[in-house]
Amino acid sequence: MSATRRPHRLLGALLIVAGAAALTGCTAVVPMQPAPSAQLAACADVVVHLPTSVAGQAERETDAQGTGAWGDPATVLLHCGVEVPGPTTLPCVNVNGVDWINDDSDAPRIRITTYGRTPAVEVLVDTTKVSWSTVAVDLASTIKVIPQAKACTSIDDLQLPPGGATGPVTLAPTAPATP
Repeated sequence: MSATRRPHRLLGALLIVAGAAALTGCTAVVPMQPAPSAQLAACADVVVHLPTSVAGQAERETDAQGTGAWGDPATVLLHCGVEVPGPTTLPCVNVNGVDWINDDSDAPRIRITTYGRTPAVEVLVDTTKVSWSTVAVDLASTIKVIPQAKACTSIDDLQLPPGGATGPVTLAPTAPATP
C-alpha cells in the first residue's frame, strides 16, 4: 500500500466514527445512584412503563437500576425503591389517583414521594424548568403499576370524640384505594 493512501483511510475511519457519534446523539447518560430497594420487581415494572417525555422534557438514559430522568440538563429525576414514608406533617396530595408527599424544603427543587405504595417512588423536580404537578400527572399511570395500600389523610379527616376535642384526636382510617 502506498503512503499516500493511508491518510485517506485514516480520515475515512475518523469520519465514520464521528458520524456514528452524531447519530447516537450528544446527550450523555445521567449518573444516578440506585435507591436501597431498586432491585425489587415492582421497580423494574415502573421502569419499563416510564414515559418518553415528562412535562415536555425528553427521556434520558440513566446508569442506575430503578431510575429515570428527563430533560437536558436533567430537570426530573426518578428513583424507585426509596424508603416507604410513614406519617408526616408534609403536605400529601392526590394527583390523578396517586398520593404524593410534597417536600419543598430545598426549593426551587421539589421532592415528591409516593405515599401508600411499596416500594415508594421519589421524584426530584427542578421547578425553575417544569411544574411538579405536571410531572405528577405525567407519571401517574406509571406509578399505578404499584398497588396502593394506604391513602393520604388530612386535618379534614379528623374524628373528634363526642362532646368536642377533650380526648385524644385520631385520624379516621381510610380504606385502601383502588388503583
